[in-house]
Amino acid sequence: MLQTIYHITSRAAWEQAQKAGEYRAESLDSQGFIHLSQAHQVLGVLKAFYADQFGLVVLVVEVNRLKTGLKLEPPVHPKPGASLPPENELFPHLYGPLNLDAVMRVVDVPHNPDLLTLKP
Repeated sequence: MLQTIYHITSRAAWEQAQKAGEYRAESLDSQGFIHLSQAHQVLGVLKAFYADQFGLVVLVVEVNRLKTGLKLEPPVHPKPGASLPPENELFPHLYGPLNLDAVMRVVDVPHNPDLLTLKP
């Protein structure tokens, strides 16, 4: 079972969440869940969906602290042209807002995402 999962967002969205008391990605309203990744998926997601974006952070989330439902499911690709992972690849989807106390660390995404380090 997963112990840690990851969510990519903007620094501004994370700061807004801290003021609001919870994190709500746009996908929660449009698709019913928040997209997350396993550690080995983060770099691929960054490259497929966040190329040329700056001011990003990765939220490091402890699964056992989540207050809403988490499911491992096939990916959803709303962005045209996004590269598809293998069919058997499952991604964590959070079916509700992310409670802030489940976020253990916030890691800045470097300009070159290949240099991203998620380990403590």
